[in-house]
Amino acid sequence: MRIGDLKFGERPVFLAPMEDVSDPPFRLLCKELGADLVSTEFVSSGGLVYEAEDCLRKLDIRDEERPVAIQIFGAATEQVCKAAQIAAGADPDIIDINFGCPVRKVIRKEAGAGILRNLPKMRAVTEAVIKSVSKPVTVKTRLGWDDHSIRILEVARILEDVGVQAITVHARTRCQMYKGEARWDWLKRVKEESGVQIPVIGNGDASSPQRIKAMFEETGVDAVMVGRGAIGNPWIFRDARLYLSTGHLPDPPSWEERISVVTKHLEMKCEWLGERKGLLEMRRMYAGYFRGLENSSLLRRQLMEKTGKDEVIELLSSFPREEKAIQPSLPASGNRHRVSGGIGEG
Repeated sequence: MRIGDLKFGERPVFLAPMEDVSDPPFRLLCKELGADLVSTEFVSSGGLVYEAEDCLRKLDIRDEERPVAIQIFGAATEQVCKAAQIAAGADPDIIDINFGCPVRKVIRKEAGAGILRNLPKMRAVTEAVIKSVSKPVTVKTRLGWDDHSIRILEVARILEDVGVQAITVHARTRCQMYKGEARWDWLKRVKEESGVQIPVIGNGDASSPQRIKAMFEETGVDAVMVGRGAIGNPWIFRDARLYLSTGHLPDPPSWEERISVVTKHLEMKCEWLGERKGLLEMRRMYAGYFRGLENSSLLRRQLMEKTGKDEVIELLSSFPREEKAIQPSLPASGNRHRVSGGIGEG
């Protein structure tokens, strides 16, 4: 599989763009543990154009995480194009356009999944962005607005026609939000009935190595994108790679490995954002990392009480070891991991 000049091996597994999750520290962890492509949090086109500090910070990418995509969203064609040019200036490997976010504050201006009700505008925005940058342009979208307007086969053809290099399909409608099961049958239909030759990347409920393998086999997608299944479990990429190649699952990460990765995540967060903000942002991550641990509530409560990085690291290193209840991944489907303050997958 390839996107532009980027070559991937067979059945690659990508990290999805997720608000408040897929920042540089987390992307680097996922890359080290086997993610074939990582993506930034989605970035507001308006925020980039008006130089909002938090949006510009999201353009911070590192060579160690390549290949990396920067995902942008917006509604006004001229503004999205200008934002794409600003994003391209950060030298990502891919510019990705978000046509899938279902959140009200995004869709009300026909950004994100809101544009699924206006396909001519989708075509115009996408074509303009492609003409404005030299980087490969990809799109992440959904099946349609609701069950009565699933037009993903047409959308795939439109996007290929204007020059998109790959399309990621979250196999739910906008109205489903993150509820119910992802409808993988539509991923198979995109591959078999749309006629497009560009790579089709599947997304939705690929929350374990077994589910990732099943998505490849049941739908024929060219790659799988993992979102919520990676929160607190960056090992999913390592485990999926082994499971895809051998059919065997590795043991869950040991207590020592788990503590080592959480500590590294914390240290990178503090280095990137400063100690105070890094500590605060890491508090959202602990529930995922320690899900299934017998004393997880006690550990999280104690972690929340710490006000310095060294205090947190000391607690992590000294907390009584408990491995038997740790679960390696999320359930197969139906459970949305909501990150406080975030708005889900881009």
